[in-house]
Amino acid sequence: MIIVQVSDLHVQPAGQRAYGIVDTNRYLQAAVQQINRLSPQPDLVVATGDLVDEGSVEEYEQLQALLAPLKAPLYLVMGNHDDRAAFRQVFPNLSYVPAEGFVQYVVEDWPLRLIVLDTLVEGEGYGNIDRDRLTWLRDRLAEAPDRPTVIFMHHPPFESGLYGMDRLRCRGDVALAQLIQQYPNVQRVACGHLHRSIQTLWAGTLCTVAPSTAHQVALKLAADAPPTMVMEPPGLHLHLWHEGTGLITHTAFIGDFDAYSYKTKEKVNLYESA
Repeated sequence: MIIVQVSDLHVQPAGQRAYGIVDTNRYLQAAVQQINRLSPQPDLVVATGDLVDEGSVEEYEQLQALLAPLKAPLYLVMGNHDDRAAFRQVFPNLSYVPAEGFVQYVVEDWPLRLIVLDTLVEGEGYGNIDRDRLTWLRDRLAEAPDRPTVIFMHHPPFESGLYGMDRLRCRGDVALAQLIQQYPNVQRVACGHLHRSIQTLWAGTLCTVAPSTAHQVALKLAADAPPTMVMEPPGLHLHLWHEGTGLITHTAFIGDFDAYSYKTKEKVNLYESA
């Protein structure tokens, strides 16, 4: 089973750039093209929040158009830049999205069980797993305590060392960790938000953060360092599941890079068999 995770798309109205600088729509278009060229094709794609930049209907309509060419089934997650009402207005027919309240759901169709959490606190940059969301997760985990499970959420529940971003991490992390520690079947907690590929052991499992499909956050670890965007290569995470080995996570960069055969030293097409 293959899951592609993209994150922090920050889609803009047509013709606009994030912060007046980054053409996030063009970057997402390139990501979709690269995902469609993968061989074998992923079983599904999960977009872990900050789907758009300002939470407007116009942006979600643009998001819908940009994601439409994807061949694989798509699952969407809320981030702090998102707006539930505008999202539901543009995507009214997603069978997995509840009609109201938090955009949280379970996907049971594959060998890995997927649980999607909604960490959005409207009007705030930080995230939260409050009592209601924690109760919902507790009930979902209790339904299948032996099934291999991945939890997807936008805000990471740990401190990364990127101090400017850590101020905006997920609150309620202590209670969340106490719950997840009770379920060794949780193979991964997969997040976004930080615009970098990051991994740490947390709550008895591995917690990963996917890079952005557009701009990244600079690796500045000084306590007084302000968040700075950097045009490092965009990327995605590819989660590969095998029954015997468990879940393996690869970081893939998005772009047209030169590739050469080790044997012939000739340039090759990475996607010629896709």
